[in-house]
Amino acid sequence: MSGRVRVVVAKPGLDGHDRGAKVVARALRDAGMEVIYTGLHQTPEQIVETTIQEDADCVGLSILSGAHMTLLPRVVELLRERGADDVVVFGGGIIPEDDIPELAKLGVARIFTPGADTLEEIVAWVRDAVATPV
Repeated sequence: MSGRVRVVVAKPGLDGHDRGAKVVARALRDAGMEVIYTGLHQTPEQIVETTIQEDADCVGLSILSGAHMTLLPRVVELLRERGADDVVVFGGGIIPEDDIPELAKLGVARIFTPGADTLEEIVAWVRDAVATPV
């Protein structure tokens, strides 16, 4: 991968809490990545459209509402339909450990839960995930 890593950070669904997403977005930006933050209440379709328009390398989805088993796989599915299956999809938020293996099977590359990883670990993971072909 050459050039600057481009990351879309999005809040899908009805969840109105974006502090964690903003903290991660800032850490990625401070690490030299180009970050596009979509704001609250985005549909999977809006997120995918932004990801494609911005030619993003990856998309990080923050979700606290409990709709992760619907919204995260839908973003992966829409990216595949649009021929952007090389975009790395990761998530974070309140997601039960039992759901993480199923999300991985559905194409979500990684889930970060509150307090489980440092910002430095998230930054390093994003860099590595984008550098490693899917």
